[in-house]
Amino acid sequence: MTEVGEPSVGAVDEGGQERRGGYDATFRIWRGDGSGGALQTFTVPVNEGEVVLDVVHRIQATQAGDLAVRWNCKAGKCGSCSAEVNGRPRLMCLTRMSTFAEDEPVTVTPLRTFPVIRDLVTDVSYNYEKAAQIPAFTPRPRDPDGNHRVQQVDVERSQEFRKCIECWLCQDTCHVIRDHEENKRAFAGPRFLIRLAELDMNPLDVRDRRDAAQDEFGLGYCNITKCCSEVCPEGIHLTDNGIIPLKERVVDRRFDPLTWLGSRIGRRPRA
Repeated sequence: MTEVGEPSVGAVDEGGQERRGGYDATFRIWRGDGSGGALQTFTVPVNEGEVVLDVVHRIQATQAGDLAVRWNCKAGKCGSCSAEVNGRPRLMCLTRMSTFAEDEPVTVTPLRTFPVIRDLVTDVSYNYEKAAQIPAFTPRPRDPDGNHRVQQVDVERSQEFRKCIECWLCQDTCHVIRDHEENKRAFAGPRFLIRLAELDMNPLDVRDRRDAAQDEFGLGYCNITKCCSEVCPEGIHLTDNGIIPLKERVVDRRFDPLTWLGSRIGRRPRA
């Protein structure tokens, strides 16, 4: 078995099989806790077809047994292994080592927007607190035969947002909370703005969340830079398909003169 730091080309793995296409990579991983820390450098063998999470696991198994890292499915569906790889929020299990040149150092750091617990593990409880504040799905009464009927096109519009795996990459890259800790109290972040959009677009839902989106969840803070859409591993168009339409609905409610006039006429007392 090859020792850590030795050339891996032509070496064999634990099963006695020759490694093919292997090389030694330089990894810089942030080590520390809430009180501080620093990057630690590792030289580690990499095999063909591996992802960043594979290499982090190898470092954990051979060089840093106390390295803290959160992961679960290793299939891009649980959202657990979120980190910043060379400065970009990514899922480590979906970031292939072939993305980087063999002589390019790979730097892995924790999500910057959330407090560090230890090493690559952060405290993301902020997101669960915001999730608990979202008004729940409120369906209209069922049809006389006990069923709900909707058009397929209406289902598809909000179904895109149901693909969210809550990896929190969109939350991490959003500069409104990434660079301004004080905004967290008033701003829910892109993940929960599209949750509001999903409910508002659902043809079965009868609850009006437009005022809450603006007043309670900080919709107005979003300046639609689309950085959240760029890092979404599920390819959800958070900004174009969710946040912008939600902003338009709020504007119609609050600033469109015809809508305002209609709401006033509807309140006139009957003679």
